[in-house]
Amino acid sequence: MPSLARRQILTGLASLPLATTLADARLARAAAAGLKTVSLTTAQGKKVSAALALPAQTPAPAVLLIHEWWGLNDNIKTVAGEFAKEGYVALAVDLYDGNVASEPDGARSLMQAVNEGEAEDTLASWISWLRGHDKVAEGIGTVGWCFGGGWSLNASISSPVEATVVYYGRVLQPATALSNLNGPVLGHFATRDQWINADMVKLFESAMGEAGKPYTSHWYEADHAFANPSSARYDEEDAKLSWERTLSFFKENLSPT
Repeated sequence: MPSLARRQILTGLASLPLATTLADARLARAAAAGLKTVSLTTAQGKKVSAALALPAQTPAPAVLLIHEWWGLNDNIKTVAGEFAKEGYVALAVDLYDGNVASEPDGARSLMQAVNEGEAEDTLASWISWLRGHDKVAEGIGTVGWCFGGGWSLNASISSPVEATVVYYGRVLQPATALSNLNGPVLGHFATRDQWINADMVKLFESAMGEAGKPYTSHWYEADHAFANPSSARYDEEDAKLSWERTLSFFKENLSPT
């Protein structure tokens, strides 16, 4: 992309709605390029990387983002940039060691290859990194989609944070595990989702009640991945509403400056 054209795109990105940027691969690529790659060595000795976006004013609360089964692609990095615009230190982590899929079979293979112990170690290490970062004020939230939605909850169980958002992610956790949560959970679920379905969510809500932990579940007349503009199941109205609810939830529980 010519440098002038790229500068023009970057200048215009600030005024574009998130969905517009995500729906255009060139715009998402330009937005993602504005993030900084950071790395660390986890508690178990593995070197990992993530994409960091900083808000205009710091210190600020932080949001840790966990990608879909596709991997840490431009879409997730773009959402991280959007959180930074909203006043958060945004860190999009990578649980696939730099691999990104473009086809379902490849995504499934990457997801199935994830070692749960290593993933938990990676997320715990990044949360600890955020806790000690001079740009981060008190207050950390996690958010994830699909594969990342389940890991958003898992991360908050193993390394308690102040707020957790799950977009149609696996939430089958017993009350004994959920009792480790330190903050409320917000869940976005779809009525036509055949995987993260009503039966699973009811079990989750029951376990949350047994653990005595606050949660809010929102249901949308949509299908799995409804919040991803690059998905054939994208639902613009519900994606917008869920995004607004996520921002309100983090504002209430993380208190951005």
